[in-house]
Amino acid sequence: MKANNALYLKKNTRAQVGIGTLIIFIAMVLVAAVAAAVLIQTSGTLQQKAQSTGKQATQEVSSNLMVKTIEGVRAKDSATVMSETIDLLKLKVGLNVGSSPVDVNQVVISITDGTTANNLVYAGNTKSYASAGGTDGAMDYFGSTASGNLATLLKNASSSPSVFNNSDHYYTVEKIRDEDSSFSQSNPVMNTGDLITVYIATTSSTAVSTDYDYLGTTTVTSALKTSGLNLVPRTTVNIVLTPESGAATTADFVAPSSYGVKETVQLYP
Repeated sequence: MKANNALYLKKNTRAQVGIGTLIIFIAMVLVAAVAAAVLIQTSGTLQQKAQSTGKQATQEVSSNLMVKTIEGVRAKDSATVMSETIDLLKLKVGLNVGSSPVDVNQVVISITDGTTANNLVYAGNTKSYASAGGTDGAMDYFGSTASGNLATLLKNASSSPSVFNNSDHYYTVEKIRDEDSSFSQSNPVMNTGDLITVYIATTSSTAVSTDYDYLGTTTVTSALKTSGLNLVPRTTVNIVLTPESGAATTADFVAPSSYGVKETVQLYP
């Protein structure tokens, strides 16, 4: 005969009770809360670092200076009596398309003629050549006018932290186009569309000893200071502009084989 099997469901109404179970439950909740807090904090920190890194990366690739032209100027006494060397460089500088604002006060310019190399900072920079912890690093007698600062660059020496010629430590600037009036001698910030002239002294020792009275539109009255550079014909010159953030800009040129009777010589491009 076939077995008569019957299935029965056993009803169990017992459950875990007591203080031990409560402690385990609370511990699980606390562990979950701590884990959630750590995850939230970590994700927030990572987000902030990602935003900061992205901003810095954008500045590095977008803050680009452009050297449009370079002109060389010879010291002179008259239209026929001129120096045999280029004694002042005029760089016309703008910003690349889409560039972030650039603080010229933080731009370092390196220039070499193959023998001497000068690292120049903006004449209004108060920190680079300051005494330890001080703000006395700007060019002595730095003022609010571009023409006055250019004359000081070419003729004077500074005494902080030690005595040196302005011409081999500083450069000066003058605005050409500044639609939003954001650029001044004390606050030289370039925005998109701005155009400036950067003045770099390249006065040779020969020009200094000859006692020329004029350099461009500046009256120097036999008071030129040497820059240590010597830009005679056929000199190879390398100039590097390094902003606070962004790519460095390089401009190389070879001086013409003869300056002839020209006071102003086109050098770049």
